[in-house]
Amino acid sequence: MDITAGKLSNEHKEQFRSASESADPLTVSALQISPKSPRSPKSPKSPKSPRSPGDRHSKHGSDRGSPLKHKKNSHSPRDGRPKKGGCGGKGTWGGLMDTDDVHAIDPNDPNYTSSEDTERTSTKDMVAAFEEYKKKAIILVEEYFQNDDITSTANELRELGMSCYDFYFIKKLVSMAMDRHDKEKEMAAVLLSALYAEVIKPQQVYKGFSKLLESADDFIVDIPDAIDILALFIARAVVDDILPPAFLAKANSTLPKDSKGIEVIKRAEKSYLSAPLHAEIIERRWGGSKNKTVEDVKDKINNLLIEYVVSGEKNEACRCINDLNMRFFHHEIVKRAIIMAMEKQQAESRLLDLLKKTTEEGLINSSQLSKGFNRIIDNIDDLSLDIPNARMIFQSIISKGASEGWLCISSLKSFSTQLEKQEIDEKLVKEFKLKAQSMIQEYFLSGDIEEVSRILESENSSCLAELNAIFVKKLITLAMDRKNREKEMASVLLSSVCFPADDVVNGFVKLIEAADDTALDIPIVVEDLAMFLARAEVDEVLTPQHMEEIGSQFFEPNSIGNKVVLMAKSLLKGRLSGERILRCWGGGGSSTNGWAIEDVKDKIRKLLEEFESGGDAKEAYRCIKELGMPFFHHEVVKKSLVIIIEKKSERLWGFLKECFSMGLITMYQMTKGFARVAESLDDLALDVPDAEKQFKVYVERAEAEGWLDSTFSFNRLGHNSMENGFC
Repeated sequence: MDITAGKLSNEHKEQFRSASESADPLTVSALQISPKSPRSPKSPKSPKSPRSPGDRHSKHGSDRGSPLKHKKNSHSPRDGRPKKGGCGGKGTWGGLMDTDDVHAIDPNDPNYTSSEDTERTSTKDMVAAFEEYKKKAIILVEEYFQNDDITSTANELRELGMSCYDFYFIKKLVSMAMDRHDKEKEMAAVLLSALYAEVIKPQQVYKGFSKLLESADDFIVDIPDAIDILALFIARAVVDDILPPAFLAKANSTLPKDSKGIEVIKRAEKSYLSAPLHAEIIERRWGGSKNKTVEDVKDKINNLLIEYVVSGEKNEACRCINDLNMRFFHHEIVKRAIIMAMEKQQAESRLLDLLKKTTEEGLINSSQLSKGFNRIIDNIDDLSLDIPNARMIFQSIISKGASEGWLCISSLKSFSTQLEKQEIDEKLVKEFKLKAQSMIQEYFLSGDIEEVSRILESENSSCLAELNAIFVKKLITLAMDRKNREKEMASVLLSSVCFPADDVVNGFVKLIEAADDTALDIPIVVEDLAMFLARAEVDEVLTPQHMEEIGSQFFEPNSIGNKVVLMAKSLLKGRLSGERILRCWGGGGSSTNGWAIEDVKDKIRKLLEEFESGGDAKEAYRCIKELGMPFFHHEVVKKSLVIIIEKKSERLWGFLKECFSMGLITMYQMTKGFARVAESLDDLALDVPDAEKQFKVYVERAEAEGWLDSTFSFNRLGHNSMENGFC
């Protein structure tokens, strides 16, 4: 490079000006090449004149002596631009929208085509449009935080007419709210829920949250608690049904393992979405719904149903339901709609049409629908006092819902068993309570379970549900006022008498309802009830679904019932919780309460290997029963499946089939065992290369046999990759 008196020649000044302009692909202007310019390809004799791209490979195309030969954007065949905007490294390629005027299009180039000008213009237009959208999106978010006008924001976003960039609006809305107060965070969450599907497509919402996770490392620089805030936004999106739960698993598999986005996903799953009553807690975390009392919400539901009956506007009714923003309380809508239909026969058709529409569109999910119907079943006697034909009308509504396909009868409680309540008078209940107390006290002295079962059968020959619930309540109440020995005996008896699960649920509900009075004599009533409830689930007297059912009856956050259920769930989540709860009062369900978990695993492995090699099936069943650990039967399923996959043993598959049919292994334990195998497939594949393929086949066979719960899904092979419309 020629330098004279510390100054550059005009030629070199022009070259450096051109090079500096090319550093910013969004602000670069087109480089004009004049035939008279020193850069013209008509000056091949000048050793310092860089050649045009068209002459780069000619025999005169050497860059020797070029003043730019050490420049990063050299004229070598390798394109050294970054692979992604702002990222990349040595030997990488440029981003999709990168432009660089060092490589300006020359119409005199032999390889020039007219489409190149069009493509270049189109790319510049896209960049300009996106930049314009960014500016307007920021203004929209700022205005929304000032005026809190959802309708105006939605209209302005529609008017932009660039829905393909709405993912950026999602990202900017959440990122700006993260650095503000709880008020703005709640406003952002409410706006997202309001715009979903109506204004912003689900795919754009999905993409927007993906971009937020990718930027988590940047957020934490300016917002120290960014991980927790972003995790809460994602959890809120899942609760509000604008993100599918599968989003977490898919994002977890695509993000780098050391990124902060992985921490966000773990925090959302463990700290928020797995917490008891998580929907209500998440909804109110930033002050949302805190000024709404249950009575206020009930009044709003009643008003919207009355307005709907008058107007018949389904879309408006659906909008009002959505605006309540309390999905966990939709069972109240179902309940009140049915009661109104029973009271006003002329409105029945219209109200059932609304329930059908909201159910089919997913506005009210199947769980909330079933819960609403079950609440009617529980209170049908009281309703009959005001509505003489309540039972007949309600039965007709159930039949219509089932025939139209929006109501699943199998998810409802037995309606016929509610007739039993009419047959029980106060005298019978009082007599049974005295006899129950007497037989329980005798049991605490003798420990004779068979005698208790015999007396129960004679005293409650009709197996009335109400009397069974009373016995459960009396048994646990008397045990709580005694020592650990009696508490252990009560739990053993409860798992031995084999009451229907619904009767046990009603018994616990009665216990919790009377807890205030019980607390006068037993100060630690909450702790004791929680332990009895957790023990009932470990002994498989109750299932996790029954636990949720009990919790749903005690809505108030500070109620004793809520505290009992939360504590029970907390006990069940601990490490080795089953074994610890089983031995909480010094028992263990068998004489082998000194066994460690590893000893039990070893015994299971040995008995399965012995059976697989030709052992007696009855002996294997007996050994499993003698373990006395029904909560650990998923280990039997897991180890059996591993041996089946390793040895292709149909004998063991038949063994599992028989265990399931005779009730030795429940559906819950069977599902849990399959899930444990799915988690360990990577390790199993080291010894059995086609383990994953085999496991898929066995999952399909198990589903055909009816072994697995409907919640089980094996997504590892990608056959559900299009869930919720997203790849």
